[in-house]
Amino acid sequence: MASTILSEIQHRMKDFSKGQKNIAQYILEHYEKAAYMTASKLGNAAQVSESTVVRFAFELGYEGYPELQQDLQEMIKNKLTAVQRIDVASDQIGQSDILDKVLNIDIDRIKKTIEETSREAFSGAVDSILQAKTIYILGARSALILARFLALYFNIIFDQVKLVDTTSSTEMFEQIMRIGKDDIIIGLSFPRYSKRSAKALEFASSRGAKVIAITDSPASPIAEHADYFLQARSDMASFVDSLVAPLSLIDALIVAVGVKKQEELKEIFENLEEIWDEYDVYEKPEDDHAQ
Repeated sequence: MASTILSEIQHRMKDFSKGQKNIAQYILEHYEKAAYMTASKLGNAAQVSESTVVRFAFELGYEGYPELQQDLQEMIKNKLTAVQRIDVASDQIGQSDILDKVLNIDIDRIKKTIEETSREAFSGAVDSILQAKTIYILGARSALILARFLALYFNIIFDQVKLVDTTSSTEMFEQIMRIGKDDIIIGLSFPRYSKRSAKALEFASSRGAKVIAITDSPASPIAEHADYFLQARSDMASFVDSLVAPLSLIDALIVAVGVKKQEELKEIFENLEEIWDEYDVYEKPEDDHAQ
């Protein structure tokens, strides 16, 4: 319903009560703000009671206001410009206690990720990663940070890991052109979604590769071709993308793979410790007895 909610409101405007018309008009004119308002705040903005807002949601066929709000958020999160994000965040977060508010928002995103991520899909993704001949990891823009983090650890664990790192569509397809049925590609994308990432996963799927999509919603364009859809909540914090929950999910993926390869991993890290020590990679702890 998210894609048609505004047209539905517009179409039914003449049938609404006076109070409902106030709500409808406010949503049509300020949907980017309404999507992040509580029922109480939306009521105040539309000059109606909170109960009128709840009844308005029922009138549109929702089980409650949270479902209406969720559909509005799904509709707009890939459409907001950076300037609009700043305006929305100003209403949502304000200018005081920003540290507490932002961290609590991230805590809430992690809790929702725990609730919504399929354990079956997670387990299947882990097994497919362990069986893959080559692991491709793809993320664009802010998601590239997550892709690099995942690639850093997978390069330690596995022999064949390829980070698809380019801003060019042509080079992206050149980097995955050899992908096949024995391989797996892990794609990461969050609003505003990357068109290149979606097309790359579609290409990989057409070549028979397994596809893991780490994204925020089943409506995400990279979820369409996924064999394993791992949902991690990522909502905006002003113009900044909140990637805390996706990073926690990636941590869990790395740990789960590591547990399955525990003995091999111990040997790998023993060798690495010798290399790091020989080439003075890390600071060494001072000798407690040294004066």
